[in-house]
Amino acid sequence: MAKKIQITETVLRDAHQSLIATRMPIEDMLPILPKLDEVGFYSLECWGGATFDACIRFLNEDPWERLRIIRKNCPKTKLQMLFRGQNMLGYRHYADDVLEYFVQRSVANGIDVIRIFDALNDIKNLKTAISAAKVAKKENPNVEAQVAMSYTTGPVFTTQYYADYAKRIEDAGADSICIKDMAALLTPYYTAELVEAIEKAVKIPVQIHTHYTSGLASMCLLKGIEAGADRIDTAMSPLANGTSHAPTESMVAALQGTEYDTGIDLVKLSEIREYFMGLREKYIKSGLLDPKMLATDAKALIYQVPGGMLSNLLKQLKDAGKSDKLTEVLEEVPRVRKDAGYPPLVTPTSQIVGTQAVFNVILGERYKMCNGQFKDLVAGKYGTTPVPIDPKFRKKIIGDQKPVECRPADLIEPELEKLRAEIPQWIEQEEDVLTYAQFPEVAPKFFKARRDKKIGINPDADIKNKVHPV
Repeated sequence: MAKKIQITETVLRDAHQSLIATRMPIEDMLPILPKLDEVGFYSLECWGGATFDACIRFLNEDPWERLRIIRKNCPKTKLQMLFRGQNMLGYRHYADDVLEYFVQRSVANGIDVIRIFDALNDIKNLKTAISAAKVAKKENPNVEAQVAMSYTTGPVFTTQYYADYAKRIEDAGADSICIKDMAALLTPYYTAELVEAIEKAVKIPVQIHTHYTSGLASMCLLKGIEAGADRIDTAMSPLANGTSHAPTESMVAALQGTEYDTGIDLVKLSEIREYFMGLREKYIKSGLLDPKMLATDAKALIYQVPGGMLSNLLKQLKDAGKSDKLTEVLEEVPRVRKDAGYPPLVTPTSQIVGTQAVFNVILGERYKMCNGQFKDLVAGKYGTTPVPIDPKFRKKIIGDQKPVECRPADLIEPELEKLRAEIPQWIEQEEDVLTYAQFPEVAPKFFKARRDKKIGINPDADIKNKVHPV
């Protein structure tokens, strides 16, 4: 039976997050938005992930305004975001009232598809976000609560594990499921086996998200489609491959004339390709895009760490003058991961496990020093790990502290009004409290720069001595 495959285009978010650290500004997107809207993509992934952080920290851009601009210029296509469950887009768990308000404002500003995941695949951390999306769906029927399972490998992560998790996701009220292979660990024939098992377990649509790091993404997508997947994530070719995704045009061409034909016009895609080719050249010339990021690296399959985590480990070692210790650290990562209950290596657990591996190697003694985040992970403050943590190891790391066994957010009092009361001088739109909630240190600097620009204060002004350059 013919099955038209749907495509989520990632060029406005994950493609450039993977290649240029989310540094594509809205002015680079604006000229091509109307053409992207005409293609017939299932959705345009354009928000979430590191968008907020990059916008307010580096681009001096309001992420909410970015979303409104994209919505205005892409009225026909669903807009999609990535949402870290109870972490939202930040690095800690938030109270339910903050999360519910964030989902409501995201939808009000233009988001249709909310891809929700939890770094530990802990279903408890997803339920509030799914419920909030369901509430938003009453106002906007286009809203879709998609839950992504963080794909990883290890003793517990069998095909049956993912099939069972998929069933729990469906039972929790998700509208669709995504296999989220952030570290490019999927192989083609295993993708087919995995998709087949999930398709048997659930009745909702299944989507595949994988990266090209190990050079297998296109093959994984094709085998997944043949096994019954409904949708795939791709990126326009100038910003595809390497740590990004499979090229959109190639996948459309591969499926053309088959029972899986996407119905997308390659001529329209070639016009869009020309535009992004210009951006690619600009980014390479400015040094923003390192051509090495576009190369295939099968190390991901050996060490099973995401590309972003690999570069982060190398930076930490360089800063400590120990870059020659990279192999030792990569060998230590799986040992730390095992001790910590086999968390999937995705934000924020990838950074937590990676940093601990660096400490263990540099200090020459395992767990001589642990930062607060690693202690929190072991204490259960991020949720339940896929494998129970050995009680002796837990005691070594957190002492007599009582581990958290409930949903971590149950221990957080409502905090929306408290957060709002901390920044009355900066609030210009209701969404500002959500920007502040996630990035309390960076947001006030961004708000100040926004205000200064509005009232004409030169950023070089000496406020203390009241000297304003002309």
